Parts: sequence; structure tokens; C-alpha cells
Amino acid sequence: YYLCRSPQVTKVILIESSSRFGGWLRSTRRPDSAVFEQGPRGIRPAGAVGQNTLNMVDDLGLGREVLPVLYSHVASKNRFLYVNGRLNRMPSGLRGLLRTTPPFSRPLLYSLASEILVKKSKEEDESVHSFVSRRLGQELADLAVDSLCRGVFAGDCRKLSVRSCFPPLFKLKTVCTSTGSAKKESWAQWSLRGGLETLPESIAEYLQRSGKAELQKNAPVKNISHSELGWKIQLEDGVVSADHIISALPAKALACVLPPSCQSLTQMLQDVHAVTVAVVNLEYDGSILPVQGFGHLLPSSEDKGLLGVVYDSVPFPEHNQPNRETTRLTVMMGGAWFQEVFGDPESVTSERLLKQACEAVCRQLGVKAAPIWSHVSLQRVRQSDCIPQYYLGHSQRVESMRSFIRSRNLPLSLVGSSFDGVSVNDVIFSGRAAVEELFGV
Repeated sequence: YYLCRSPQVTKVILIESSSRFGGWLRSTRRPDSAVFEQGPRGIRPAGAVGQNTLNMVDDLGLGREVLPVLYSHVASKNRFLYVNGRLNRMPSGLRGLLRTTPPFSRPLLYSLASEILVKKSKEEDESVHSFVSRRLGQELADLAVDSLCRGVFAGDCRKLSVRSCFPPLFKLKTVCTSTGSAKKESWAQWSLRGGLETLPESIAEYLQRSGKAELQKNAPVKNISHSELGWKIQLEDGVVSADHIISALPAKALACVLPPSCQSLTQMLQDVHAVTVAVVNLEYDGSILPVQGFGHLLPSSEDKGLLGVVYDSVPFPEHNQPNRETTRLTVMMGGAWFQEVFGDPESVTSERLLKQACEAVCRQLGVKAAPIWSHVSLQRVRQSDCIPQYYLGHSQRVESMRSFIRSRNLPLSLVGSSFDGVSVNDVIFSGRAAVEELFGV
């Protein structure tokens, strides 16, 4: 998208291994107009990266398709933790911070006040759990932050890097708010009327109309080689020549196709791990939720295998079928604990995942009825897991990768979720940054 907008570019070849564009952005649209997300379901507008995505949405003519969720909406105000066998509403607002609310044993404001007295660490990096427990207390780390990391990264906060996963927290800065309509109307998040897959679909249409882009699907890369003349990219049925490669492959996938001369880079790429997530979409007849909110998360101490449940019908009722009252839920399972709980991702059955998801909804939300519709998806393609895990030292590792590329004058850019952020906003912004660096903008 950004390459085709540049007057310095005459031709772009997009090579996609699967039969569709969009990666983990995938929306199931039923004939009755109901929409279910197998990947991300809402995008935050905050900060420069959030506004950048909204600018792209406007440029693609999707402005009227945006479904905003305001901060005043119940889905923004109510978020829950399932701890000790019950749902607990997370405190919000000053009043919530001043009171002791389950599952916490003291007001959160006490933890925030205590943080002022804690000395900054001199370490280059530390785990999210270590950082929060040291500065805000172990209870907050064990319950709230453990759950948050499971919900965002499907990862273990005891292994994740605070520097790479939460840069503003590490620097003790707050993320700037976005401008434009998102700020004016206080958007907390947004989606699109046809689901978030509408975004990559619209980008693909834009590329085809541009006249600069050649789009190839079902074209997995076998290997790449480099010479003074540029890159040779070996596909199953031919070779593509390129002056420059911008790789959005998962780190391990790129490591598998680089030439032997890039052995050091290959090793660093292989050190970027990722996890498998099972996503189970459920639809129930009628209004079945005991509470209204965005959803609930679980700390690993409560249930390692179950990451959380999103109450999709609350933030985005527009995605419900229009002529019947139903409730849509998404159950997320596995992540860093997938193999420990479910075993080999290649062997686990959809029936088992569906059964465990329904049992969790019954146990945690008191829903006794069976779903009227369900869809199980395992977020794993060609042995590539879906969410990268930014372990300790991740930022230094990424910098070393790019130093290797610079030192050898390789015409190669690294973008995508393996490097500079796992959110949709981060991935889009990394593409823009790569193009701007390439042309010195």
C-alpha cells in the first residue's frame, strides 16, 4: 500500500503463500449477515500508530463502514477477571481505585502511590511480571498483569519483556492520544461493518487498481538467494527477481528460506518464538450473559488453558444476525500453555476444543444452553504460530538483526508482528516505516 503510493516505485510484487490476503485478520460472514472474527476483533485508535491506521481506512473509502465503540460504552467501562471461581469487575475511575474490590486485597491507588517510592531498575530489560511486582506489588502482577498478557499476547508475563511488550510502561511514559474524530468522540476501539478482514480486502483491491502491483497467491517461498544483481526468490513454479525484499514473514519462516551467507541472521530469527491459539466462536439463542462488558480474562493460576472469553455482541451488536436476538462469544485458549494443556497442535481435535470452550462458558457465565452455532479455528499455518512472544532481550535482538542487514548492505527490510509490535496498528505502521526508511522520507 505505501509502496504503491510512492512516486519512486514502478512495480511491486506481492507474494502470498496462502489462498487469501490478510494473514490472521479473518472474518466469517454468514448469509444471515452475522459476522464472526477468527483473529483480531477490535482496533484501538490511540497514538500515532492508531491514527495512522484510521488515515488508511479513510483513504481506502471505508470511513462509513467504521463501527466505533466509545469510552462511555459498557464494553469499554466493564472488563472482568475470572478469579477464585467468580467474575470480578475490574476497578475503573477514581472511585474504583480508592476502594478495595475483589479479587484485590487493597485499593489499586495504594499500589500506584507506592510506585513513586520504588527506584528504577538499572537493568536493560526485565520480565513484565518482575517489573510490575517490583513497582506495583505481586498481587497486581499475579492477577491483573498475568491476565492482561494472556489476553494481548497469549503469553506468560514471567517470560515476556516489559521493554518490548509495553514500551511506555518501561519508559514510564503514557501513550499519546490520537487526533481527529477518534479523539473528538472518545473512541476506545473500532471495527468494520463487514468485519476486520474488510481492511486487507480493500488494500488488495487498491493494489490491483494502482497498476503498480502484481499479486500472487498460493505462492509459498522455497528459498531466496542474493547476488550483486539483486534477489532471486524461488517459488514452487518459478523464480521472481527483485531489487529489494520487504519480508512480512514470521521470523522462523524467514529463517528457513534465507541463504547460508545469512547464517547469523537466521539464528537470531529462529530465537523469536510464537504460540498457537485456539479460537472458538459461539452463538447462543437469546440474551444469555449475566453481565455486560467487553469480556473476561483469566490469570494462569485459575486455568492455564483458557485465556479469556470476549462478549462480542456487547461491543459490536451490528455483527449479530439482524432478525433474531442472539449472543456471540469468542473463547480463546492455549497460547503459551497450548502444548502443556492440549498436547501437539497437529493432533488436537476441533471437537475437544469446542467441548472445553462450551464447558468454560457454562462454568464461568452460567450458560446452560448449547450454542446454536459454533466455529473452531486453530491459529497455525504451515507450522507457523500466530502470536510472537517478545522474550527478554527482544529489542536488542531485533536491533542486531537490522545491524547485520546494514553491515552487509542487504536490500532487505523486516516488517510484521515478529519484530516491532503484534497489534494490527503496529504491523501497518512497520510497513510504512520500512518504506519511509527505504526512500529517505
